Amino acid sequence: MNRSDRLPLATWRAITLHREHPSVDALKRQLELMHIRVSVVWPQLDETDAGADVVFFDADMGHDGQFPWPAGFAPMPMIALIGSEAPGRVEWALAQGSNAHLLKPIGSTGAYSALLIAAHAYQLSSRQADDIRTLEDRLRQRPAVVHAVLKLMQQSRSDEAGAWKRLRKIAMDWGMTVEEAAESICRDERRTRSGA
Repeated sequence: MNRSDRLPLATWRAITLHREHPSVDALKRQLELMHIRVSVVWPQLDETDAGADVVFFDADMGHDGQFPWPAGFAPMPMIALIGSEAPGRVEWALAQGSNAHLLKPIGSTGAYSALLIAAHAYQLSSRQADDIRTLEDRLRQRPAVVHAVLKLMQQSRSDEAGAWKRLRKIAMDWGMTVEEAAESICRDERRTRSGA
């Protein structure tokens, strides 16, 4: 990570979902030294907390229904605060979408590296989720592409290669993806009949 990639932590707001505890006090001190605004809430987050930049949550006493989003779909990095390494507790923390963790009892260090790791993991998983959605959309549109190619072959009495070439040209001329152009052709939009 270089200087330009560093997180603007001084503008961040952190929520700690944990009952009052000395570890929470230690975490709060670490975060405040980084100029991060910190709120401690228990027993659950509400909709207004969804605007936080990071959530630290208790993996030991945590339970389903504490978050205002479905498990694994947090809109920010999540950091589990783990005291008990019982497999069931760790699995629950992972199911909530934990991107990093801190072991309790929390001392005077660890929050900074957990923040960096969580933010990086969250950004990576968000990009991958976006890529997957894009690919799923393209896959869903494949039947329209096949139908559009067949339609163009019939209209211009050309072969498959010629129809593909025309479809790509239409997409470029209209400034859209091949899949979007194919759907327009399948809907028989007026501009497709003019040959673009």
